[in-house]
Amino acid sequence: MTADVSSTAASLTQNVPFNVPFRAPFELDNLAAVLASAHVHGDGKFTASATRKLRQITGAPHVLLTTSCTHALELGALLLELQPGDEVILPSFTFPSPATSVALRGATCVFVDIDETTGNIDPAAVAEAITDATKAIFVMHYGGVAADMGPLLELAAEHCIAIVEDNAHGLGGSWMGRQLGTIGTIGTLSFHDTKNIHAGEGGALLLTDDVLMLRAEIMREKGTDRARFLRGQVDKYGWQDIGSSYLPSELNAAVLDAQLAAFETIQAGRHRVWDAYARELPTWAARNDVAQMFVPPDREHTAHLYYLRMPTEDVRDDFINHMRGRGIATPFHYVPLDASPAGLKMGRTPVQCTRSARFSATVTRLPIWPAMSDDQIARVIDAVTEFAA
Repeated sequence: MTADVSSTAASLTQNVPFNVPFRAPFELDNLAAVLASAHVHGDGKFTASATRKLRQITGAPHVLLTTSCTHALELGALLLELQPGDEVILPSFTFPSPATSVALRGATCVFVDIDETTGNIDPAAVAEAITDATKAIFVMHYGGVAADMGPLLELAAEHCIAIVEDNAHGLGGSWMGRQLGTIGTIGTLSFHDTKNIHAGEGGALLLTDDVLMLRAEIMREKGTDRARFLRGQVDKYGWQDIGSSYLPSELNAAVLDAQLAAFETIQAGRHRVWDAYARELPTWAARNDVAQMFVPPDREHTAHLYYLRMPTEDVRDDFINHMRGRGIATPFHYVPLDASPAGLKMGRTPVQCTRSARFSATVTRLPIWPAMSDDQIARVIDAVTEFAA
């Protein structure tokens, strides 16, 4: 029995998982403080503290914590008053949450292709897809690398449509010096435990518009003006608007606050891993016709992930199996939304998203987390460079 346990422990230490959630100092202290208090529900001192830290990191005038990035996107769709007959342009290569937030309002998802150099939405494809019914463009900054925001902002201004930034990967990233999540009309963040900063589950809504903020605050609190009541601005609160329960508990906020306090440490650790891959793999990549993750010079990335693009889907699958055989997890990523069952039912695709399909079929991601040891990084690099396409 002892031998079996020891063998299992040794096997686990030999594996390199794709992600290990960061454990920040003071998480347990913060949680203990919440549990010892009479305030475990949301909008307590840790909600306030985490909100302040997010304003400092992003520069956003307004930040509202939410229970997830999905809920932040749903709240954004409510703020934009999306309804049946409206169209929203989204990249086909993205997570389902932005499309779901659009579909929940009865609006139509319009899927467009990506720029294969970054995996982000292609502004030229967006321009071709705009109609009189277009109400918004949803942009995802894939891997924490900004989309090409210049032409997208021009299109939004020309056609009087909103931009929503799904910045689940990009806290701390920037485009031309501007913080991601604060460039468009609405920004959203994710604090799922796969993200750089996490609270197990969680998210945030970023706003620059004072009027939108007033309404968002009400919508986040089940459509009531409870937040104004807590500030002493009204003597009682009641139902004011549509909304839902998007406010996280103080337990989530307590973990998030501890994580945000360690933001610089977390980012330095992730960049250390990312830089090692970028430094050590070019010769192997060129020899095997593999495209490495690319960051345009006008953008600061977040080291959220490090991906490789294999020459074909078969080679990608062989690579994943090769890495798995060496105890290293290298998962692929999104299945294009335009070809998904829900996408076919609730959206339309003006032009076939061939680049999204090709990107999805050939991309794989290397392990990256702040506390990866030098030995683990070296193991990943050695295993990668052993593979011949």
